[in-house]
Amino acid sequence: MSSTDHRKQSLYFPEDMLEEIQREATRQDRSLSWIVQQAWKVARGDIRKMPSVNDVLTPAPKPVTPAPVPAAAPVAAAAPTDGEPKPQ
Repeated sequence: MSSTDHRKQSLYFPEDMLEEIQREATRQDRSLSWIVQQAWKVARGDIRKMPSVNDVLTPAPKPVTPAPVPAAAPVAAAAPTDGEPKPQ
């Protein structure tokens, strides 16, 4: 007994596409199902790269730009000391 799941599913193709799949199935002496399964295996990586309907309908969030940081006032350089505090 085969462990493969053989569930039935109806798929609808445009007539010209179905005819092309049928010609390829005939050329390879394979079933329509086998041709479609192989096509999926080959194309699934590319299909996963396509945006979903939700990606298309939802605008991409705008990147958040940080607020500019105000420039600090320049700091005066400390005068060298000889170890004795200077009177002020």
